[in-house]
Amino acid sequence: MSKKYIKRALESVLKKAGHEFPAVVLTGPRQSGKTTLLKHLFGNSHRYVSLEPPDIRASAETDPRGFLDTYPAPVIFDEIQYAPTLLPYIKEHIDAHRDKKGQYLLTGSQNILMTEHITESLAGRAAMLKLLPLSQREIFGCPDATLPWEKGHTASHQHTSSNQLWNCFLRGGYPELVADTERDIYLWHSSYIQTYLERDIRTLRQVGDLTTFQNFLRALAARNGQLLNLTEMARDLGVAVNTAKAWISVLEATFQIIVLRPYFGNLNKRLVKSPKIYFTDLGTLCYLAGLKDPDHAASGPMGGSIFETAVLMEIIKTIVHRGEEAQVYFWRTATGVEVDVIIEVQGKLIPIEVKLSATPKPAMAEGIRIFQTDFLSKASSGFVITPGSTRLPLGNGIIALPFGEL
Repeated sequence: MSKKYIKRALESVLKKAGHEFPAVVLTGPRQSGKTTLLKHLFGNSHRYVSLEPPDIRASAETDPRGFLDTYPAPVIFDEIQYAPTLLPYIKEHIDAHRDKKGQYLLTGSQNILMTEHITESLAGRAAMLKLLPLSQREIFGCPDATLPWEKGHTASHQHTSSNQLWNCFLRGGYPELVADTERDIYLWHSSYIQTYLERDIRTLRQVGDLTTFQNFLRALAARNGQLLNLTEMARDLGVAVNTAKAWISVLEATFQIIVLRPYFGNLNKRLVKSPKIYFTDLGTLCYLAGLKDPDHAASGPMGGSIFETAVLMEIIKTIVHRGEEAQVYFWRTATGVEVDVIIEVQGKLIPIEVKLSATPKPAMAEGIRIFQTDFLSKASSGFVITPGSTRLPLGNGIIALPFGEL
């Protein structure tokens, strides 16, 4: 898939799962590197079979037992959502040899169908892991770097100019684009969205008018990082609210977006209940917003939203690529006091503000201070993340950090 292999943070977790479970299911968006990773780690021990070609798929569905006899374990089955009828028969094989670990390694890029079928068939038999596009850690060759609030964290600032940073955001985190810097990113993202529309959207939900759906994607990109008002958005596009809801579900299920929900810990305050939507990949977001130039992206109206997405996704990818669930929220009161990102770790809440200004100022931390006052016992030290290069204390328990130190 790419000219060079990029080391992934998930490697050690994936190897461990392969030694402890009869089956491992690796999900994530198309082109996030699932097949490359499995072949890299298990290519010598496991046969590889893609279930995407129609003839292979037909063979698996027509005679599942015969198919599994033809491709015995240990085996990698790629894109298992194309042949979900195989799963009960895989369960049968696993139960006949329950002590054997790492028999079946399965990948899939559609979470709705995958989770439903796997929960029914492989509960207790399969480790479920997720591979998102590359984090900045992985791009810069330090995939196992800790997060600033974790024990043993050392400040290892990636010295990148503003232009380099925004070029990186425009390119996005799909391995094919990171490994081959000569690729035309606009053409790649255009093709990706077309392919994704044709394959996944039509598989999961009948979309009558692809043009309207593409308009929906662009409208969603324009609202990235904002409180989601589906009624207003549906009205503007001339679609039913239920249709817009269904499309959001499909985008979330195919890992194209993250739905960030508000944190409700303080029952005495009126809090905002609407979620926010963020695109998983910065390159996809920039493409849908029509951005091609790093200066325009940084200084334009989407600059703050793109940078906020970069911070949020770096945190989520780092946690998810350890095989863990990211407990991440935002906090906003009805009066407009807000903290961009709240991370729940072992009962503690870490508040994070994201500011596009490279010059940290104490006023930037006001939302964090209010949050810390409201959540005295649970609130931890807070951070203000900026695109600059300055690390600076902003008062008691709040530090301004450059993005490169995240």
